[in-house]
Amino acid sequence: MTVPELRAAARSIWEASLEASRPETCLAEALRSTGDGFTVDGAHYPAPGRVVVVGAGKAGAAMARTVERILGDRIDAGRVITKHGHGLPTARIEILEAGHPVPDAAGVAAARKLREIVSGLSPRDTVLCLISGGGSALLPAPSGGVTLDDKQAVTSRLLRAGADIRELNAVRKHLSEVKGGRLMEWAAPARVVSLIMSDVIGDPLDFIASGPTAPDTTTFADALEIVRKYEIDVPEAVRQRLERGARGEIPDTPKPGDPMFERAHNHIVANNRRLVDAAAAAARRLGFRTLILGSEIEGEARDVGGIFAAVAREIGATGNPVAAPACVLAAGETTVTVRGSGRGGRNQEMALAWALGMRGWTRPVCFASVASDGTDGPTDAAGGCVDPSTCARAAGGDRAAEASLRSNDSYAFLEAAGDLIRTGPTQTNLMDLQILLAG
Repeated sequence: MTVPELRAAARSIWEASLEASRPETCLAEALRSTGDGFTVDGAHYPAPGRVVVVGAGKAGAAMARTVERILGDRIDAGRVITKHGHGLPTARIEILEAGHPVPDAAGVAAARKLREIVSGLSPRDTVLCLISGGGSALLPAPSGGVTLDDKQAVTSRLLRAGADIRELNAVRKHLSEVKGGRLMEWAAPARVVSLIMSDVIGDPLDFIASGPTAPDTTTFADALEIVRKYEIDVPEAVRQRLERGARGEIPDTPKPGDPMFERAHNHIVANNRRLVDAAAAAARRLGFRTLILGSEIEGEARDVGGIFAAVAREIGATGNPVAAPACVLAAGETTVTVRGSGRGGRNQEMALAWALGMRGWTRPVCFASVASDGTDGPTDAAGGCVDPSTCARAAGGDRAAEASLRSNDSYAFLEAAGDLIRTGPTQTNLMDLQILLAG
């Protein structure tokens, strides 16, 4: 197989995994309308009162539209928040747009509107909550003297320092009126049924979108320790709130065992295992011997890219861990510690690191790393698809590639090489997928 054929195969594998991971597919399998309510994964929820749909996340608009198609006029009202530019037309559920990954004023206003729609409900009413990755930034409700500017500063500094999603959300939960289970307080005394598309490794309910309907397993002390770990400066209001909370002067987020969670029913309807399994099925259909490394890949993106380069070389030299024609897959969510002033994202940085590791390799091989939501970092690219000729195809060659990696400027280099992947908003969010193909 030639490199162009491998690159085309990588694209086909990615598109197949994406199709299997869309809300239209996932929710259609999990949610059913019944004569007196609905079922989720076979669990029956009678709905004698009103049905109100709320939610937040990058997949929110597609989730809302799919729920409308399944439940129809059983829905009395709804408001769902998604990222700017990710909205879709809906009939009964209002779609609101806000900022991600850094929260903005539109998000604060949208959170207020969401609170309004779940206020004043009765025990007979049901809130159907649609949660997907990105919901934490899209549903900002600053608490205890903390301002939006404060939350923006903390979010940006933790992201640049390389904090992972669990660490970031542990801090966010303790600066919010809705995260860490507190949406249950807003919706009381109604029952809350959540449909969740997970973008967090291991599917921990209290970390996906900062767990608005799940008991929180983190504390103020945990949040304070994370801020200290990364040695970031935080606004005074944030520092005071975390320190007061750690001393027990402020009530912590609701914890497991709190009676209000008897009204909460949380269902994971999709995660990145679905993404990688669909990719494996597509690769086998194309004739590749396929190996899944795992669906919980973490670590510094450039380091993971180097590991994938080592795997590619091993396949070429020995046929291990799988003989060519080979497809090696992985999924998860890496991080980037920002040291330079360039542009990029974790998938682009991983792809560039792989390309540097494969310089001079002459056998047909390619590597793609793609964000399932279509947005990798603060760029318009979803990731990159590279081969051993990538560095040579861009101006400046190897030295420019090395300099770009040092300055976290993978976007500019991959664009010059013609190796960026652009998909636009995909209306889903199940972390990232890595595809290594050897002909």
